[in-house]
Amino acid sequence: MSFSRLIFGLVAFIVLVGALLAEAYANAEFHPDHTARPGQHTKVPAEVIHGGPIIDTRNGTVRSYRLPDRTIALIFDDGPDPEWTPRIVEVLRRHHVNATFFVVGSQVLRHSDIVSELARDGDEIGIHTFTHPQLERLPRWQRELEYSQTQLAVVHATGIKSALLRLPYSSSPSAIDNTEWPLIREAGGLGYLTIMADVDSRDWSTPGVDAIVAGATPPGDSGAIVPMHDGGGDRAQTVAALDKFIPLMQRRGYTFTTVSQGLARTLAGPAVVEAPAGAVDQRRAFALATAVVLADWVTATLRVLFLAAGLLTIARTVALFLLAGRHARRRRAASWRWGPPVQLPVSVIVPAYNEKEGIEAAVRSLAGGDHAGGIEVVVVDDGSTDDTASLVEALRIPNVRVVRIPNGGKPNALNVGVAMAQHDLIVMVDGDTVFEPDAIRHLVQPFADPSVGAVAGNVKVGNRRSIVARWQHIEYVIGFNLDRRLYDILRCMPTIPGAIGAFRREALQDIGGISHDTLAEDTDATMALCRTGWRVVYEERARAWTEAPATLRQLWLQRYRWSYGTMQAMWKHRRSLVDRGPSGRFGRIGLPFIAFFGIALPLLAPLIDILLVYGLCFSGWKATTGAWLVMFALQVLTAVVAFRLDREKLRVLWVLPLQQIVYRQLMYLVLLQSLGTALTGARLRWHKLHRAGSAGASAPAPSVPPFVAVPPQAQGQERATAQLARHAKPRD
Repeated sequence: MSFSRLIFGLVAFIVLVGALLAEAYANAEFHPDHTARPGQHTKVPAEVIHGGPIIDTRNGTVRSYRLPDRTIALIFDDGPDPEWTPRIVEVLRRHHVNATFFVVGSQVLRHSDIVSELARDGDEIGIHTFTHPQLERLPRWQRELEYSQTQLAVVHATGIKSALLRLPYSSSPSAIDNTEWPLIREAGGLGYLTIMADVDSRDWSTPGVDAIVAGATPPGDSGAIVPMHDGGGDRAQTVAALDKFIPLMQRRGYTFTTVSQGLARTLAGPAVVEAPAGAVDQRRAFALATAVVLADWVTATLRVLFLAAGLLTIARTVALFLLAGRHARRRRAASWRWGPPVQLPVSVIVPAYNEKEGIEAAVRSLAGGDHAGGIEVVVVDDGSTDDTASLVEALRIPNVRVVRIPNGGKPNALNVGVAMAQHDLIVMVDGDTVFEPDAIRHLVQPFADPSVGAVAGNVKVGNRRSIVARWQHIEYVIGFNLDRRLYDILRCMPTIPGAIGAFRREALQDIGGISHDTLAEDTDATMALCRTGWRVVYEERARAWTEAPATLRQLWLQRYRWSYGTMQAMWKHRRSLVDRGPSGRFGRIGLPFIAFFGIALPLLAPLIDILLVYGLCFSGWKATTGAWLVMFALQVLTAVVAFRLDREKLRVLWVLPLQQIVYRQLMYLVLLQSLGTALTGARLRWHKLHRAGSAGASAPAPSVPPFVAVPPQAQGQERATAQLARHAKPRD
């Protein structure tokens, strides 16, 4: 991975984490204000407990004020709310009343237009914290952050700063206790007037319209600050009660005003509680608003993508259960036949480049196959520097030939091997692969059907001791072999594995041989066969054992090449989306399947884990854990079905949970890097993987090879190899 892409990925990760943290902070759940039972108030001054609802502790002094008689200041907490605030404002305007709205900062940033309109229409804006927390449970720095962030939200909406503060879950001065009083003193030190209430409408508990009106009515002719709510829940009763309460009190001679106007009447002079925001505050307010909007957008996008991942997972699971099961039942039925037994001779092509660790075991297993028609093995040494060819020649197996060519890459080696092959049934094998004795016999039986142009075999992981290899074993059984059953039924097989695949010579000629155009020559060739009308099928009984990468670095390099090569092949064959005939059928069925289930779903899968962590930290853990377990249960169920269909033991599935945490994330990063490489048009070099020769560690022991002599006409063909390889492309 290049340094620039690494930096880009790191920045993207930081932005994602930052957005989720900002969203979690801005979306903190809260309950509407309520009247809590006060504790001891031995440290609260008596003049505060018995004083008015406006408490001024600025400049180290303690003063409290009441509103004049027959004066009511309506205050509204917990908004703005896009549904209820406008409905409350409509009632206020109808009765020509302004009020004071104590706003929650996170809501202001999302509905700043509502707050802007309130300020323009003469309503007053006060601070009610950013997330409506229990302030006494927070450290001082976090309380100050709650105030300052809300202040910035108000600046963003109105351009002014407010000195009015209402603490969450506060009520009347008589309820101030030893816990709340230090908070009020602290707020005064920050320049805030603390606003309490004279009465309690209890509209937060939705007690009914008449009960709200009764609770809001001050005794006698006394003035009062009357609290209600325009957010935090269903406020239909508040709207109805307000429409009844205002005219009722107006008939009794009451005047409605804002908190600052009421205080000015008490002081018989101006009460300055607002100030224009400076340029610095406005820039900070803009940055805060942008961060929250970005966080909202990222989280909304993640939710949509999570839903898409869930739907794709469910769709894939259903499709696999229905079609893969149908495939297994059909092929295993006693009456199933491809046609008459195929006993034509077979040529096996083994492209080899520095394969000394496993080439001998591979060749022995191929030459010793029990196919009755005879087997010739053509090992094409592609300019190896480790005596690969000499090791094969030293075996002295009669039906094995070695062809030496200059290094030109795997596609060139395969094409040379096909040209040198004597027979029309061609099997292509990787140099690190060990075949079971009956693999070739089973692999060529589908050619009894004249519409079959190629056959994909069943690849098994041979080295299963390391946990990395076990993860790949699970992936081969679920992600490759189970999928091939599905593709076989739909007749849109995208890939014949390089480890074990068979072709008609005629089919290879129809597509012009193996192409150098992509790094996934097997996928490229398979797609081309499907587009030309040849049927490509899966034969589960043809089993070959391959050596999977044993380290994470080797695995990364291999899957990077696979993923990038697949994307190259999809792009190369994109015209099939609009073609007619077999090409169009593949393009409109096969390519979308690969795009959705081979690229989109793996890219989206980590969202399940990201949102799990997010939900556990910032949301309800029960619902989050339940959703994750449902998704994991689907994967376990799919794994069990796949292993049963492939007749594999289930005990290895104990590593499946860890695979979700580590392996899936690795595959996600590989796919992301491949996508970035594809989009930027960068060229990916071929990476030669280190082999230990352990492909056959779990394979059945091969039988003694039934040596087949090489026909005389084959002698001397090796000399023509140089001409075939003259125009070969050099290996990166």
